Amino acid sequence: MSVRCVLLTSSLVLLRPLAVAGQSVVVDEGVFAVQLAGMPAGTERFTIRRAGIGEEATVIAQAVIHLDQGSGTTELRPLLRALLPDGDVSDYQLKVSGVEIAELSLWMDGRRYAARIRTSVGEEEREFLARPGTHLLEEGVAHHYYFLRDVREGSRTPILEPRSRRQFQLLASPATEVELRVGAVRVMARRVTFGEGNDERSVWFDAQGRVLRVEIPALGYLAQRQDLVG
Repeated sequence: MSVRCVLLTSSLVLLRPLAVAGQSVVVDEGVFAVQLAGMPAGTERFTIRRAGIGEEATVIAQAVIHLDQGSGTTELRPLLRALLPDGDVSDYQLKVSGVEIAELSLWMDGRRYAARIRTSVGEEEREFLARPGTHLLEEGVAHHYYFLRDVREGSRTPILEPRSRRQFQLLASPATEVELRVGAVRVMARRVTFGEGNDERSVWFDAQGRVLRVEIPALGYLAQRQDLVG
């Protein structure tokens, strides 16, 4: 069974509220190999697809992520719906199992985002400010950086990180062109550093805006794309 079929099936079973009617087109899918502190730690298998037409068009990103952090294995199943053309977050769900168990749902409600978080210790409700241009980045999820591919140099992007309950801004640095190996091929990539100090992270995009590599030095996190189709 293909990566796309596995992800679509799991999303329908676990995350049915975000299902979108109508045809969808896959814009990217693949696998990242994840390292933590320089050691292999797991994989991220993802699919990004465009659904709907006209003003109803959205992009839906989903993944199955397995991470071994030494104390045991954690599985993340994020499902994000973003609005076109800018990729602002609309709805989000996350299921965490393994060493940590949690379920998170987030949706836009006027000028705020409302969130419901269930963990082993109970249920929590939170609100976040829905600033214009807000993008969602979950810690440990590489493909979410796809939505930053068109951020302008020198601009500050409002970021929502639901699992950690954080909101902050990331400054986009000037891009540099580098050659990067992806699987068996070498491609030219655009490297952009977002943030400052401990919040700094570097992302490599190809000419189509696909994420090839994500590195967050402060967390010892590295996600490297293992394949590139098309």
